[in-house]
Amino acid sequence: MSQPLMPNNSPPLIIRLDGTEIAVPELDACLRELVRRADLAGLAVMVLDREGVCFRRAYGQANAETGEALRTDHLFYGASLSKSVFGYLVARLVQEGVLELDRPLQSYLDVPIPELPAEKEWQHYRDLAGDDRYRQLTPRMCLAHTTGFPNWRFLVDEGREPTGKLYFKWAPGQRYGYSGEGMLLLQRVIERTTGGELESLAREIVFDPLQMTMSSYVWRDHFAGKYCHGHTADGTVLKKKIRHRAGAAGSLETTPEDYARFMRHVMKLTRAGHPLTEVLFQPNVRIRSRMQFGPLAREDDRSLEAIDLRYTLGWGRLSSPHGFGYFKEGHDHGFQHYSIIYPQAAKGLLLMSNSDRAEGIFKYVLEAAIGDVYTPWQWENYVPFDRPETGLLPPE
Repeated sequence: MSQPLMPNNSPPLIIRLDGTEIAVPELDACLRELVRRADLAGLAVMVLDREGVCFRRAYGQANAETGEALRTDHLFYGASLSKSVFGYLVARLVQEGVLELDRPLQSYLDVPIPELPAEKEWQHYRDLAGDDRYRQLTPRMCLAHTTGFPNWRFLVDEGREPTGKLYFKWAPGQRYGYSGEGMLLLQRVIERTTGGELESLAREIVFDPLQMTMSSYVWRDHFAGKYCHGHTADGTVLKKKIRHRAGAAGSLETTPEDYARFMRHVMKLTRAGHPLTEVLFQPNVRIRSRMQFGPLAREDDRSLEAIDLRYTLGWGRLSSPHGFGYFKEGHDHGFQHYSIIYPQAAKGLLLMSNSDRAEGIFKYVLEAAIGDVYTPWQWENYVPFDRPETGLLPPE
């Protein structure tokens, strides 16, 4: 269907999921006001359509102490966006016959998992000795968060437990439970099997082919002076952490420009029915927990049935009237991110923030920018900053 002719002086429009439109200046003003009202240090926003990036803006500051303005080519700590890139990498290894998703991890190793050598004391697997359930673990379980492991052995609901042991909260494959431990174990198996380190594999399979020159699982010298700082909720500027060991669960450094390029690539492959994304986005476990983290992650209800929430290989999947949405979050001290693509509708949104306050506007930005009313914001704990009573947990 042809588009109606617009006067030459009309502002460009963004067409949202439901067909409604928003003018670029209107969206820009909306986002600027949200960042101001929620008191964010900074926010980068990238809106995707079938042509590429149709809206790119950065608001706020890269460093509140120096006043440097944030840009979309600033380097961010990507946190758990690491996992979606890792999922893509593993899908490629599956395609190439290097890995089988449902083959037990133990079968790839020449030593029992509890005897795997560890670089750091907290990364050992000795705690699993005597519990043969580790023999059931597969790559699919690690990527779909069904290993039964906690997120991290040193994290408990009450805070940090540095001496915590690795254990099974429930049987492998039984239910969804977000776990960085599972990702790290799969990384160890892949590195031991292929003889290559994660960073070299990611560079060969993802970063170099997609020209993601400002992305890496480890620190690169050319990143110096090009990064933004994280900020706490009260605006305190955090010191930049330099990582020299790749971690599939959360060491990615990237820019909004680079990560949007990755999202566009995945969306293009999915729209074309490429075999890689058929592997990547094969739905696994159905998610029924009331929230993704915390005590309500152990309670189930039927609130997510309408979007048939599931996990694929390192990405979440929701169902909508506009096709499936594939999403991944990033959350760590000073940084909060969210990404989602709707391949059938050729829409996507990337939010990257260097502020601990950012998730308080994610619901509003999703609705304003692409008409996304399907992201499970309560499950994600994306409680609007001006409506704390709408969360599932008591307001702090």
